[in-house]
Amino acid sequence: MKFSVIIPVFNRPDELRELLHSLTKQSIADFEVVVIEDGSTIDSKKVITSFDDLLQFQYLVQANTGQGFARNNGMKIAKSEFFVILDSDVILPKDYLQELARAIDIRKLDAFGGPDAADKDFSALQKAMDFAMTSFWTTGGIRGKMKDPAKYQARGFNMGVSRKVFEATGGFVDPNQGEDIEWSIRIKKAGFKLELVKDAFVYHKRKNTLTSFAKQAFSFGRNRVNVSRFHPGAIKLVHWLPTAFLLFSLSIPFFFFVNKLLFLLSTGVFIIWSVGVIISSAVQNKSAKVGILSWFTSVLQLWSYGLGLPLELFRKYVKG
Repeated sequence: MKFSVIIPVFNRPDELRELLHSLTKQSIADFEVVVIEDGSTIDSKKVITSFDDLLQFQYLVQANTGQGFARNNGMKIAKSEFFVILDSDVILPKDYLQELARAIDIRKLDAFGGPDAADKDFSALQKAMDFAMTSFWTTGGIRGKMKDPAKYQARGFNMGVSRKVFEATGGFVDPNQGEDIEWSIRIKKAGFKLELVKDAFVYHKRKNTLTSFAKQAFSFGRNRVNVSRFHPGAIKLVHWLPTAFLLFSLSIPFFFFVNKLLFLLSTGVFIIWSVGVIISSAVQNKSAKVGILSWFTSVLQLWSYGLGLPLELFRKYVKG
């Protein structure tokens, strides 16, 4: 088999059903599916059974260990030479595995990371959250739109490694806190070729509310600090930009009492950024509603990440 698709799942059988359905539509069929039930109280056995005639399965039930270690256990029993790691809340375009196979063969990749996108059938809020996580206006393209694919750090919702990489590096060393970024850095340090494959994108069907979306972005900021425990240079200038945005946007009202010109300039910059976000998202999604929602999700994402990073650094270095 060309691929083993590794899917950890925790109490999300309906999500898994959608992902498995998209796997049955793949333009190549040379793969197995390894589902790891990570301590679920609502298992996915019935869902998996309903696809038995369409997909090749391995089904592992275990006590809860966290998604990183669950993925490791899935890779240990996988039969192929290349492991594709997916989160249960993604849906695959029909040519996903074909595009991935082509990139691996032509570019001689040992590992890869792929971007995410919003399907046309997603809700307005899901599209707005996707924009906030992937747009140049918010993340600068580091989640899948960068020019140099070799600089990409794979995310666990859509990444993969060869069996050789897994055996040489040992897989994930942290179950839940930036474990994908940490492993990406370690893979490259070990001399393996990990690159972004832009055409191997997934539709990321986030189930977040605005509150849970903010909590997730906050944890991403904290996780970057956790990665720096293993790799001291993991926090770069680009990761401080959300904190700079947070401080800048919250300072605008105070500039009115300090310096009127500074207030006008800062207000103008914020308005330009806001208009850019709204128009860019509205055009991309062909919806003014999504454009306006994207302003809220973008501010929320930047503020939350921008708060999580310094607070976790404070906890790490000041509070020990």
